[in-house]
Amino acid sequence: MPNIVLFSGSSNHDLSQKVAERLGLDLGKVVTKKFSNQETCVEIGESVRGEDVYIVQSGCGEVNDNLMELLIMINACKIASALRVTPVIPCFPYARQDKKDKVSRAPISAKLVANMLSVAGADHIITMDLHASQIQGFFDIAVDNLYAEPAVLQWIKGNIPEWKNCIIVSPDAGGAKRVTSIADHLNVEFALIHKERKNSEVESMALVGDVKNRIAILLDDLADTCDIVCLAANKLISAGAIKVYAILTHGIFSGPAISRINSSPFEAVVVTNTIPQEDKMKLCPKIQVIDISMILAEAIRRTHNGESVSYLFRHVPM
Repeated sequence: MPNIVLFSGSSNHDLSQKVAERLGLDLGKVVTKKFSNQETCVEIGESVRGEDVYIVQSGCGEVNDNLMELLIMINACKIASALRVTPVIPCFPYARQDKKDKVSRAPISAKLVANMLSVAGADHIITMDLHASQIQGFFDIAVDNLYAEPAVLQWIKGNIPEWKNCIIVSPDAGGAKRVTSIADHLNVEFALIHKERKNSEVESMALVGDVKNRIAILLDDLADTCDIVCLAANKLISAGAIKVYAILTHGIFSGPAISRINSSPFEAVVVTNTIPQEDKMKLCPKIQVIDISMILAEAIRRTHNGESVSYLFRHVPM
């Protein structure tokens, strides 16, 4: 494809390389380093004048450093006369801080990140499975929020032989829309778990739905410390589920998450590679990865050529 340059940030180089291979491109030359005072420095190693630039950088690992690196890369390309700069952010940073909570002085940090990306010079955003869809409204530029759902459906049908006897479960009421969509496509039933909290801790869980003698598939957009999904798995087993799987788009797995998964009744915990998982998979054999590089690559190709991206909401590109 002419007039296109693809750069990789340092957060998920393996995913960037897969996207580049899918597009038949070489990753652009960029050097990122830190000064002794920990300031981030980025040097773009090739001309981007008049080019359509895409920068793949996920909001994971050292989140603040990676976010700053992305902002500097966007600005460096913009002031080097790039025609258009599109950050490809598979896992959007600060997405869980999308609204005020009960504390009136709480920030809406996702809106702040949106402002920072726009001010840095971003013309368009490509991301995947935003924690809350209203984050798209925080931007005054175009945002394509891609979905892992087609790849998840493909994984379920290809890896769970008894998938017709499954039930899709949301670990909280907020994920009801997500699980009903998957359940409708598979023509199976769905359930959800209602949590009651006390002092920010889960005090009790109530299952709404019948999972007895079913294969339960817990579905969520991300997993951080995995306390909720592991408690939900135990609840499903005690309610009579034969097997329990978890499918989570963004596997952050911080703190005690790995030890919790290892001691949980999950058959498998399936995540996408929006966040690198190689190190976590060595520590936890239950973790499996769905590659979504083909979805991101096709979104980049369609955006560059001015084609519709909505096809990707329902299909996995071949």
